[in-house]
Amino acid sequence: MRLSEHPILDFKRGNPVTFTFDGATITAFEGETIAAALHAAGIRTLMHSTDKKRPRGLYCAIGNCSSCTMVVDGEANVRSCIELVRDGMVVKTQTDKGALV
Repeated sequence: MRLSEHPILDFKRGNPVTFTFDGATITAFEGETIAAALHAAGIRTLMHSTDKKRPRGLYCAIGNCSSCTMVVDGEANVRSCIELVRDGMVVKTQTDKGALV
């Protein structure tokens, strides 16, 4: 689900890497954010609101809104919209602010 061509923009993809998201293997490219890689893999819900458990997805894409916080390599509250993928990283859904799944 990634754009492969565009009339104005040139897409220079990095090398392919893999990481796990909630146990599933996701293929991404170096230089991509976690959220972009998940979006390309068809994953639109990145977390749920703490009070009413409503789904939250990619919103601001600049690290301001915290609608995409996840647990990355054991560290909670990582904003997936600005964190770049790394080969072998482990990403998990975060249930509450700072709570590990």
